Amino acid sequence: MIEKMSAKQVAQKVIAKENLFILDVRNEDAYEDWKIEGPSIESMNKPYFEMLDGVEEVVGDIPAEQDVLVACAKEGSSMFVAEQLAEALDRTVYYLEGGMKTWSEHLEPVHVGDLEGGGSVYQFVRLGKGCLTYMIKSGNEAAIIDPLRMVNHYEDFAEELNVEVLHLIDTHLHADHISGGRRLAEKHGGTYHLPPKDAGEVQFHYEPLEDGKVITFGADQVKIRAFYSPGHTIGSTSLIVNETYLFTGDILFIDSIGRPDLAGLAEDWVGDLRETLYDRYKQLDQNLMVLPAHFAKMKELDEKGRVFATLGELYQENHGLQIEDEGEFRRVVTENLPPQPNSYQEIRETNMGKREPNEEEETEMEIGPNRCAVS
Repeated sequence: MIEKMSAKQVAQKVIAKENLFILDVRNEDAYEDWKIEGPSIESMNKPYFEMLDGVEEVVGDIPAEQDVLVACAKEGSSMFVAEQLAEALDRTVYYLEGGMKTWSEHLEPVHVGDLEGGGSVYQFVRLGKGCLTYMIKSGNEAAIIDPLRMVNHYEDFAEELNVEVLHLIDTHLHADHISGGRRLAEKHGGTYHLPPKDAGEVQFHYEPLEDGKVITFGADQVKIRAFYSPGHTIGSTSLIVNETYLFTGDILFIDSIGRPDLAGLAEDWVGDLRETLYDRYKQLDQNLMVLPAHFAKMKELDEKGRVFATLGELYQENHGLQIEDEGEFRRVVTENLPPQPNSYQEIRETNMGKREPNEEEETEMEIGPNRCAVS
């Protein structure tokens, strides 16, 4: 017997640290580049084409006491293999509904905390790509920070909370994923905010997100203050909410720092990056709770699936904040870089409004791991 397992069910197992064995039947290079991971996930790779005549070679590797999930790119191959495994093992075997495409696009909402005076902060965790995005509730209004293109996830959650999404904010012009900010604003009559120094080539109307600007919204009068923090891009702007949370975009992560090269200007922007990390942020309240736009490793998630730390903790523990010598810092962030994100230039052009890809093209552009951090 075979049964489907949704991306949401897999996400909940990862967060809850439930054991799961995954047989990934994609080609080896796809598996090595990007796969489902987690502290309780065990996986192996056996390409689908090697099992066309049977699954005898892998049966002995399947654990007896764990749920078994077969994953492929789009679903069909995993169903075929799961059927053979279920028959050979005489037990239920699961296949990933929608394949790795759905895993890449799933967002899991978690409650970060409530704001003093009213309002709540929610983090949407994109486990399949390491993206983090946020919804802030104030009365019956909501703001979304760094929204992704899968806008249905926000719309469904907003309906649950009985809020209108009226404020869409990108901390910078993204190069690793397609923003959903503009499409949400157009669909719901909201306002799309973008740092003007990143918007020189955009082809649409936006509200400038300038240093010191305060967005006050909703019955709880939640305040979002813009704090200019260049380095990942020249316009990168952090957000301070009710003087409690610091949304750092792609400048500062829990276990690393942002890369300055995705517009081809690493040598120009590395100085800005250092000044933001080693000067601008140090002037802020060190008790601010840092909420970044990405995470790199599953160990960064707490027991509820949240990713956060205080600014002071990061100055003690984040290796990217421990490089005292400026020359060494420049070397690390310009030479010690991972491969650039898939289709990053096409993604930047899409976020500028210069390119209008269809849904399938958007999916292909984003497939792969998060690569916005310095290694």
